[in-house]
Parts: sequence; structure tokens; C-alpha cells
Amino acid sequence: MSDIFDRLSLSTCWCSARHTDGYEMIEEMVGLGFKQIELSHGIRISLVPGILQAVEEGLVKISSVHNFCPLPNSVQHAAPNLYQPSTADKREMRLWDQYTMQTLDFAVKVGANRIVMHSGSTWYFFESPEKKLEKWIEQADTKACDLLGNKAFEAPRDRAMKRIRKASKSSMPRIVNSYERAIPWAKERDLKLCLENREGMEEMPIDAEYADFLKELTEPEHVGYWHDTGHAQIKHQRGLLDHREHLTAMADRLTGFHLHDVSDSGRDHQVPGTGTIDFKMIAEFVRPEHTLVLELSPRLTTEEVLASRDYIGGVLA
Repeated sequence: MSDIFDRLSLSTCWCSARHTDGYEMIEEMVGLGFKQIELSHGIRISLVPGILQAVEEGLVKISSVHNFCPLPNSVQHAAPNLYQPSTADKREMRLWDQYTMQTLDFAVKVGANRIVMHSGSTWYFFESPEKKLEKWIEQADTKACDLLGNKAFEAPRDRAMKRIRKASKSSMPRIVNSYERAIPWAKERDLKLCLENREGMEEMPIDAEYADFLKELTEPEHVGYWHDTGHAQIKHQRGLLDHREHLTAMADRLTGFHLHDVSDSGRDHQVPGTGTIDFKMIAEFVRPEHTLVLELSPRLTTEEVLASRDYIGGVLA
């Protein structure tokens, strides 16, 4: 178990919003017993000097960095989808390039070699199919955990996915082109881009197409797959993927995990072991080379963070 505790990181998404000094933020996390942390996408410029000081002093090891990190100067809240690699807007694409490269440079400074990436989304002039489906769920007054196998839900879900698949035909080539630009930047810095599965239906790539998408990208040693347990479970509960089958399909490109649970109501970033995820199944796919990160809601207490650490330590030991 000690090996798992040594490997296990805590994401700054749990506490970065309430800190004004990066050194104090890291001191709090280290004080809970974490030897490694992930710098998430809520790191404001004001936190950077303290983070660099803590790293320089050897107070903590940075396991991974989440694009964009640090945030653009004008942004004071977590905004990983502020600029998207799927965009058709040339200005936004330039900004995605700029701040992605800034993240890679920052990762080098803090000694992290894995960059967690979001891959963009589809776009709709009229109401998005996902929002329309969310309205159906709300009106049906159905719990997230009761959607799987719900025949009434399957028809509107499949209609939504039909529109999403159609829209993805224009988004996906732009995403591939964006990563083909970014992969050489990662290679130059000896970093690995870790493409995260997402909870949104409109976020790309579509899960069933993820393995084929990764095969399109060059330099496989510098681009891989990052598995978010909560996001996959949300999709599992909607019948959009089978959690085990998806992990099996992605296992050969797997680089790391965001570990958190999903409640019966569909809320993610909860204490592992308290929700709907089978973490014993997850444990079957964990390898020594994988990065393990607890990505927990800022609403959770210190005691709940410690309970999350202890539970994962027990399951993965």
C-alpha cells in the first residue's frame, strides 16, 4: 500500500480556488500526506511563484499538469475549454496553440512530463442535442443511475448521438490537425500529451472512436490516453459505453487516471467507494507506469480527501 500512497497524487482542483499563495496551497496538500500533486486547470498566474518555490525546494513532486496551466492572465477561474482544438475560428486556434505551448513550457519548469488535454467539441447553431437530452432527463425525473437500460431514454439519446456524429465529421479533422501541431512541441520537450475522455456527449472524440482516433496521431510515445473514471461512468450510465470494455480497448495507450466516484444522482468528483464505480474493476487496468490522480470536488472536506486516499490505497494495493 505504501507504494500506492507514494504514487498517488492529489489534483489542485480540490483547493486552488481558495488559495492566493501557491506555496501555502502545496503545503496544505503535502500536509495531508501527498508526496505528488497534479497542477490542474485552475492555476492562476498569482499562484505560480509559490508553486515554483515549492518545487525548487523539493517540497513536492508534480506528477502531471492539466492544460491550460497556468491560466491566461485575464482568467481567474478553471477554464480548460476556454480555447478548443476543434475550433474553426483562426484566432481561437492561435490562442489554443499559444496557451498549450505555455503549459508545456511550465510543465518543464516544474518537472512534470504528462500533460492532460481536452480535445474540443462539436458546435451547433441551434440548440445542442445534449442540452435537449438534459431537458428530457429533467422532465422525466429520472436518476442518472436509472438511465442504463431505460427504453424510453434510449430513443432521445440515440437521436442526440446521431446529430453529434454528423457534427463530428467537421470537428475531428481540425482536432487531428491541432494535435499534429502540438505533438512536435511535446517531443522537443520530452513530454507526453495525455488525451482525456470527457463526460460531455458533445466533447470529442466520441468514445467508441477513441482508439481509432489515437491511431491517426503520429509519435505514439508522445501522445496517449488519460482515463477519467467519473467521466466514463457517466457515459456508462447513459449506455454510451461499457466502462470495462472501453478500458480494455484503450489499455495499450493508457497513461494515467483521474480517480473519483459518481453518485446515484450523477454527480462526479465524489469520494471513491461511495458511489457507482467498481474500483476493483478499475484496479485490474492499473500498471506501475500509470500516473494516479485523485480529482476531487472542492466541496469535499479534508476528512473526505483522506478517506478517498485510504480507499484507493486499499483497492490498488
